[in-house]
Amino acid sequence: MYNKDVRNYAKSKNVYLYQIAESLNVSESTFIKKLRKELDDETKESLFKVINEIVKERDLNTTKS
Repeated sequence: MYNKDVRNYAKSKNVYLYQIAESLNVSESTFIKKLRKELDDETKESLFKVINEIVKERDLNTTKS
C-alpha cells in the first residue's frame, strides 16, 4: 500500500482521510485517488502538518466545553 506512513500517522492521531480532504478543499475521493501513488517527501510533510492542524483544532474545540 502506498503512502502508508501518511495513513498510519492519520490513524494514530484519530484523523479520518475525509477530514484531511476537507482541509485541502478537495473531495474525499480525489484525495484517496492521490494516495494511490507514492507521494514525494515535500507533499507528505505538508500532509503531516495538515493532520497536526486538525488535531490542534479538535483539541481546542474539546477543551472549550
